[in-house]
Amino acid sequence: MKHSSKRRQAGISFFGLVFVIAVLAGGGVLLAQAVPTMIEFQAVVKAMENAKNAGGPVEVRTAFEKAANVDDIKSVTSKDLVITRANDRNVLKVAYNKEIHMFGPAYLLLKYAHTTK
Repeated sequence: MKHSSKRRQAGISFFGLVFVIAVLAGGGVLLAQAVPTMIEFQAVVKAMENAKNAGGPVEVRTAFEKAANVDDIKSVTSKDLVITRANDRNVLKVAYNKEIHMFGPAYLLLKYAHTTK
């Protein structure tokens, strides 16, 4: 009687490892490009929340511009804000898109919108 010493190998092949690394690297690059736009949107929201109590529309736009200069907000200007009144309060609205080029003709579209309460 001979015992077979062949055992089945377990693990990932070299080409499988290269594929997994390439997918993770591509996802990491997209994430690295998307995170700054999310951080900028948070700065826009913060600036809008602080500016809504500044008074009339002119004062609100001025307050937003000051905050935008401090936080280096480039995607939104004070002209992009829609200012309305509701229940004797200023309500600010903004909506904008950011495109991130992925490869060839493919883009990642991020849509941002916020309305103050």
